[in-house]
Amino acid sequence: MSVEVGSKVQGKVTGITNFGAFVEIPGGTTGLVHISEVADSYVKDVNDHLTKGDQIEVKVISEKEGKIALSIKKAIDRPERPARQGRDNRNSKDNRSKGNFKSKESFEDKMAKFLKTSEENLSTLKRSTETKRGGRGGRRG
Repeated sequence: MSVEVGSKVQGKVTGITNFGAFVEIPGGTTGLVHISEVADSYVKDVNDHLTKGDQIEVKVISEKEGKIALSIKKAIDRPERPARQGRDNRNSKDNRSKGNFKSKESFEDKMAKFLKTSEENLSTLKRSTETKRGGRGGRRG
């Protein structure tokens, strides 16, 4: 009996390795639950989550060349996540072109303003540095 990809089935853990767990599913076939598909959280050791002989529900992820990939975490039904709330960046360019952009300054005005504040900040920094060093020339000795 072939298992359908995407279906949820009950299975029995038949073996545990360092990379996952082998699970026997209906029809006598065995599939692998990779360590990354055991739980939503980080799994360091599969033995912390499963033991041989456990009855678990798994979802069939894929079937390729007779190998069946299974998942425990995808078999768990979760409510769908609501759409993300927040700012939509796709419309920001449109808003600027429609005149919703606050600043009406030209590039030259902005550049002049930037240079002025930059010069003021540099002179303040230079003044405070010189006073800490003891003024011009510093200590000579």
